[in-house]
Amino acid sequence: MTNKDNRAHIVGGGLAGSEAAWQLASAGVPVVLHEMRPRRATEAHRTDFLAELVCSNSFRSDDAQTSAIGLLHAEMRDAGSLIMRAADANQVPAGGALAVDRDGFARAVSSALAEHPLVEISREEISAMPPRNWASTIIATGPLTSPALSEAILGETGEQALAFFDAIAPIVFKETVDMSTAWYQSRYDKAGPGGTGADYINCPLDKDQYEAFIDALLAGEKTEFHDWEADTPYFDGCLPIEVMAARGRETLRHGPMKPVGLTNAHQPAIKPYAVVQLRQDNALGTLYNLVGFQTKLKHGAQAAIFRTIPGLEGADFARLGGIHRNTFLNSPRLLDGELRLKARADIRFAGQITGCEGYVESAATGLLAGLFAAAEWHGRRIAPPPATSAMGALLHHITAGHVERIEAGPRSFQPMNVNFGLFPPVQLPPPEPGQRRKRKDKASARKLALSARARADYGAWAPLALERARET
Repeated sequence: MTNKDNRAHIVGGGLAGSEAAWQLASAGVPVVLHEMRPRRATEAHRTDFLAELVCSNSFRSDDAQTSAIGLLHAEMRDAGSLIMRAADANQVPAGGALAVDRDGFARAVSSALAEHPLVEISREEISAMPPRNWASTIIATGPLTSPALSEAILGETGEQALAFFDAIAPIVFKETVDMSTAWYQSRYDKAGPGGTGADYINCPLDKDQYEAFIDALLAGEKTEFHDWEADTPYFDGCLPIEVMAARGRETLRHGPMKPVGLTNAHQPAIKPYAVVQLRQDNALGTLYNLVGFQTKLKHGAQAAIFRTIPGLEGADFARLGGIHRNTFLNSPRLLDGELRLKARADIRFAGQITGCEGYVESAATGLLAGLFAAAEWHGRRIAPPPATSAMGALLHHITAGHVERIEAGPRSFQPMNVNFGLFPPVQLPPPEPGQRRKRKDKASARKLALSARARADYGAWAPLALERARET
């Protein structure tokens, strides 16, 4: 009989896997973190760091009162998240958002895990389902799960497909942006963590320039998919900019190129028809990424088209955009409420492969999987976080939120960012007699009420969950 391996094994060293490993090790559980890079490269990674950010460098809003993602930030900080600790220590100005120096962030995560006495980092590819003598496994291979492991997961679960497409935005050297045309300003002058209210570079377009830009996007040469990729759908939260443009000529003006909350410092009397925003990408402030400009345009087309944007005529690109294949499970069908595979309770899944979307959401599921596994290792159980919290709402979406739609077919379950639509409704107090609450005021009051309830309910759950998960 094969000897039992009582260590916890994490497959995948991205944000979810790194967070899961940290939670387990912090709970006194010995961990082996398996990461296939650099032995096996991926289409999107460029370093050997754990938790490398391959798309945006933004963790999105840090506002815990009116933003669901900001609320998730706060909950993760309360649980001792390594990902949030590294993000806070490596933040760069980004208005109301929490953005990070991507290399500094990944280096901090990598160093913390490498230096932890209970963590062993194994640079190898796991190409099959974990052996049954591993006591506990968390698969957190993310959007770039290797083909061999994907096939093994399909074989274990009986699923037909696991994939969709993700796209990456380009990055420019700041010194090549023409600041006689562009200007610094955050939308509505909002100052966020480490910011000043003037954290974005803004490039204005008039109507003719915008129309010409849309024409160029639609006509630009696109990356051709392989036959095996042809039927892979996009995730709506990371659509290529040219795909958005194809949905309607005004789509971008009401999306990533919306001009609201911005005033052209060079021509304050003239309102831009559209605006391209660039966000700081590294701590030095030498690199800026084009916000919302994920693309599958070929590199030559990208350089030509993006240099038609006023202020970017002479831009040099540190990285052009790209596209990669993402992978996720039909989690409501396959996972239980503790992220365990129903067919094999010794295996948990975490990260984007579970059907969440976004850096922070991915890390949050890693945090939960780590806590669940740690409690189990100590012979205990912890209740899932309350559904009224950001973590609980996200977990419910992944494991139960679409159960009623499963019979509609394998694509009824789709990846989701955390948002207040996933939270149970909250009852607002009635307005004062004789007064009528405006729609905007009602929406704001609802967000504040949801956040206040979440902080209270999560605050009651978290200390007990951490106590039960950790060694006593």
